[in-house]
Amino acid sequence: MEYSSTAILALVVHIIINYDVLKRSDKTETQLSKKIYRYFLYGVMAYYITDSLWGILYDAKLAKAIYLDTVIYYVAMAVSVFLWTRYVITYLEEKNFFKKLISLIGWLYLFFDGVSLIINFFIPIKFYFDEEGVYHACITRYIALVIQILLFLFAAVYVFIYAVRIKDRQNRRHIMIGAFGIAMVLFVIAQTFYPLLPLYSIGYLLGTCLLHTFVLEDEKDDYRRILEEHISREELQRLELGSARKLAYTDSLTGVKNKHAYMEDKKLIEDRIASGQQKDFAIIVFDLNGLKIINDTKGHDAGDTYIKDSCQIICDNFKHSPVYRIGGDEFVAFLEGKDFLNRDELLKVFEDTMDENQRKGGIVISSGIEVYHSGSTDTFSALFDSADKKMYERKRKLKETKKTVADNAMQPV
Repeated sequence: MEYSSTAILALVVHIIINYDVLKRSDKTETQLSKKIYRYFLYGVMAYYITDSLWGILYDAKLAKAIYLDTVIYYVAMAVSVFLWTRYVITYLEEKNFFKKLISLIGWLYLFFDGVSLIINFFIPIKFYFDEEGVYHACITRYIALVIQILLFLFAAVYVFIYAVRIKDRQNRRHIMIGAFGIAMVLFVIAQTFYPLLPLYSIGYLLGTCLLHTFVLEDEKDDYRRILEEHISREELQRLELGSARKLAYTDSLTGVKNKHAYMEDKKLIEDRIASGQQKDFAIIVFDLNGLKIINDTKGHDAGDTYIKDSCQIICDNFKHSPVYRIGGDEFVAFLEGKDFLNRDELLKVFEDTMDENQRKGGIVISSGIEVYHSGSTDTFSALFDSADKKMYERKRKLKETKKTVADNAMQPV
């Protein structure tokens, strides 16, 4: 029972330590080396199970059961060793003599162990139990152990040679993989001299713990670091793209949206109107009065200041609406939500301000509004044309008012 206790403990620790690897499926794993390593872990787990049963059955002297378990025990051992060599080969991803040699020895070992177990049913060349139920190893058992030692040793040397040539973070992983092979060589040799001690299980337990800590966890850290760097780059690219997009859609003089942004949003509204998804909104068209005179008499710098100040007035009055500069002295605003509901009040305040500015010789902006109601058959072009027409009507009235005031001022008192 003491023999089985070690194997049972190794099995429990094995499952706990490697649970995240064992539970994965081939569909979620993309790297071949990781798939083969998972198969290797399953092979080791099968070995632990047969090893733990072996001690129990051996103590109970159940001849047929212990014989069958021993056969499965050797199969699990052979398969796990073979899978280990496949893992080393696929992990390094190299094509050279060492790879071919290890691969060839691995296949030969698997074939040799399988054939010897089949023959053992008829002639005891692998193992046998005497009349008292005592286990005895035969010649092919020791040959198999020698082949295992060579496989673990060659694989370790192969990895160490590879590790010497690299200087990055993977160097430590390769050293640990090689250390696993050396550790197994020592435990297999010890198992040869002490066949009734669970030294093979102890070797696998220590080796897989080393691999989990210094290879798998290190790979996870690398993956996490690469993922964080990738996310950081994506975030930076997103910010850069956002900045570039904002720059491309922003009027450089006023800071509001430019004509390019207006055309895209116009297309979006047109699509919504066509599909019947557009909610109520209003469009206001603005035109700056007197800009040409300012440019001609005071220069374009003064004209630019006039444009920026005019834009600020529009934005201050329609705070919750997108404002676009679509021409030199032309602006458009789309009123939705709160501004749409308060449109009449907002427009009256704006026009009153313009009337006052005209009396005082300040900035004057003509405006025209048109409303779209959900479900209406009006097109965007029709709405814009109507708002534009109202804007020119407002401009005409403002000019007439200005002329009347000027004429009255010239009349003799």
